[in-house]
Amino acid sequence: MSNNITIREKKHRLPREFYQGKISGTFTICIKGNFSFLENQEIVKICIEILEKSSFLYGCIVPVYCFMPDHLHFVLFGVKDDANLWKTVVQFKQNTGFYLKKQCSQFQWQKDFYDHIIRQDENLITQIRYILDNPVRRGLINNWNDYPFIGSIGIKLEDVLQGCL
Repeated sequence: MSNNITIREKKHRLPREFYQGKISGTFTICIKGNFSFLENQEIVKICIEILEKSSFLYGCIVPVYCFMPDHLHFVLFGVKDDANLWKTVVQFKQNTGFYLKKQCSQFQWQKDFYDHIIRQDENLITQIRYILDNPVRRGLINNWNDYPFIGSIGIKLEDVLQGCL
């Protein structure tokens, strides 16, 4: 008698079409294991460049990002009808994973990522403020303005905070 049990992963992702178009979503990507890679200024700079290329390739801007030592939060906003948030994240993970693995052979992103497509009745600024306050909640700083790994791509963060998105 065989005890081979097949474990199937629960599908938790929305259908791909929900990630397309002029929509916005929040994303969290975590590092696997106990690595704190995303506190090195040069590494974060390269990751930001990769995020910029990936987001522009798929018709998105990044109203806010926050690189924490062991994970990353960001918002993607589709600015074109054919924008693709999901492809942006997958491209970013693949390219940064390749780069970071060269820096440390043990580096890996967690297999998946957390996402939340922001509905029209939700307040985008609330999501953005939550991301900005992440290093404060973690006790790394007292004011998010003092954190060096916060920014935006394709739009000024000041404009985002004033509701100009």
